[in-house]
Amino acid sequence: MANVYDFSETEMGGQDLPLTKYRGQVLLIVNTASKCGLAPQLEGLEKLYKQYHDQGLTVLGLPSNQFHQELATDEEASEYCQMHYGVTFPMTKRVAVNGADEDPLFTYLKKESGHGRIKWNYTKFLIGRDGQLLHRFAPTTKPESFENEIVSALQEK
Repeated sequence: MANVYDFSETEMGGQDLPLTKYRGQVLLIVNTASKCGLAPQLEGLEKLYKQYHDQGLTVLGLPSNQFHQELATDEEASEYCQMHYGVTFPMTKRVAVNGADEDPLFTYLKKESGHGRIKWNYTKFLIGRDGQLLHRFAPTTKPESFENEIVSALQEK
């Protein structure tokens, strides 16, 4: 059975980021965009990351310019997120979340969730310690509103 560990991304610095690195952890995968009106959610994502990282949570931000709301370069996006929202969680190079060039991870996540197309930035996918999708959260769903689901996932062994 497929799971998120079958995929690999590229870190902002250019290094390969095989998701097997996170085996046994709870992952929160988010398509981000610096210039989006929902970008303040980065604060909530960072807060959850800091609060639960030692218990096994990793937030993984995948910038996307799919909706034309990302800065010109990956480096600018990374710097913006760090400077304006204090982001310390891992960020990847930008990806496409829909269409012919979409990142295979998003193809998988959309299929697993049964909800199809990513409609906007800040769609969030909560992945259990077994690498399986637990929940897909809408772009407008604030990170703090599903903290209980994160805590439940962290308690699963």
